[in-house]
Amino acid sequence: MTAMTSTERHEAPRTADERTSLEGWLDFHRATLALKCEGLDDKQLREASAPPSELTLLGLVRHMAEVERSWFRRVFAHQDTPPIWYSEEDPDGEFHITDGDTAESAFAIWRDEIAKAKEAAAGHSLDDVVTRPGRGDYNLRWIYLHMIEEYARHNGHADLIRERIDGVTGE
Repeated sequence: MTAMTSTERHEAPRTADERTSLEGWLDFHRATLALKCEGLDDKQLREASAPPSELTLLGLVRHMAEVERSWFRRVFAHQDTPPIWYSEEDPDGEFHITDGDTAESAFAIWRDEIAKAKEAAAGHSLDDVVTRPGRGDYNLRWIYLHMIEEYARHNGHADLIRERIDGVTGE
């Protein structure tokens, strides 16, 4: 069983307004992570990049679910929703995959967090500002840019991990 099948990835529009461009680039990078995982089984998704590192494709998917939840729901929408896998006791919990964790569950949670992130941002201006206690103010524009950067960085990791697993490379 594979975690992802037939992912469609569309280039971000080249002549769109700012909001459409930001959302387009974010969706492009979300789809890129899905493509890096496509066709792999649960065991392959758990393969570490280069021991002793624990970095895996499944861990990256779980991390991005946490990041989606944190920035869009917890910070921007002020929703009181706890982290999914990490805690004060295990601040990198999303990367610590147990035998009971499944790729199917991780991908379902990630997709759900993406949908909820889109809901949280819908209808808001890029100039809408939220305060993150102890960290300062952020506008929605900054959050979109940060998310694009976060995905782009981790998609680079995902590309190297995927190449190590089965030799597949790509954009």
